[in-house]
Amino acid sequence: MGRPMLATLTRRADFLAAARAGRAGTPAFLLQARKRQENEADPTLVRVGFTCSKKVGNAVARNRAKRRLREIARAVLSELGRPGWDYVLVGRADVTANLPFETLLQELCEAVERVHKPRPVKS
Repeated sequence: MGRPMLATLTRRADFLAAARAGRAGTPAFLLQARKRQENEADPTLVRVGFTCSKKVGNAVARNRAKRRLREIARAVLSELGRPGWDYVLVGRADVTANLPFETLLQELCEAVERVHKPRPVKS
């Protein structure tokens, strides 16, 4: 089996569902991730969404941050993303657009690993 196909999240309901699920924060961005239900969408797809609030800056700053998030998602989630999962990358003010690209890549790799790490069962 090859790389999973990446699709873009567009519906607000998908973003809200990811916000209620698991998350991993990094200095550059917040990664939200959730496993989809079997009947929600094509189970072979990795779906990814991007968001930057006005706290990130004006439209130029938000678009620059989202462009960088799209590129790291394309590079990392096509390798480490799991089919049947939704991921949302949330940009952070002054950081997402200014950190070195290699740092962003490394932080996304670590965040994906943390999101997928099995959680200990509370007894």
